[in-house]
Amino acid sequence: MDKRVKWSWTSALVGAASVVAATAVIIAKPKDPVIDLISVDLTSFMVKFPSVEANLLLTVHARNPNFAPAHYSPTTVSIFYDGSLLGSADIAAGSQPPWSCQVLRLPARLDGVKLAHHAGRFFSDVARREMVFDAAVDLAGDAQVMWWHRKFKIHVDSRVTMDPIILDVVDQENKSQLEFSYMW
Repeated sequence: MDKRVKWSWTSALVGAASVVAATAVIIAKPKDPVIDLISVDLTSFMVKFPSVEANLLLTVHARNPNFAPAHYSPTTVSIFYDGSLLGSADIAAGSQPPWSCQVLRLPARLDGVKLAHHAGRFFSDVARREMVFDAAVDLAGDAQVMWWHRKFKIHVDSRVTMDPIILDVVDQENKSQLEFSYMW
């Protein structure tokens, strides 16, 4: 039996449109940003009785794996040692293009008096050349795709293991949670 199938431009166009729509949905699905601490530099160490402060410069690599640019508000990164708030780093307002990477330099200030409350643990960590810091940040902003605005919030928890002698990042684990809200 010889059956001939009649060609239909309508069917071809519907099929092509379905493939384009499926591809757009896969690409448009929001992905969590990737944030890594590259280095820590000590910029100053000040002793003003009764306080002691250390100023650092944190170099962070941020990657936007999404097809929409992200614009974010200023915020503060909280830095913890042994469960206590030790200091903070400021993130200025900014934006990041789609599918891009940026290197951010964040000034940070650590309180030496708060660190002194953990002197036993601190000296033990220095002796074995391994200190663990935790950091948390909530970043808010919006992403725009054509005429649609999508507000977002990102919460990032980081655990960074450093060599306190040479201020080298030994290991890190970052967990981020991305939430979107829709506006028209």
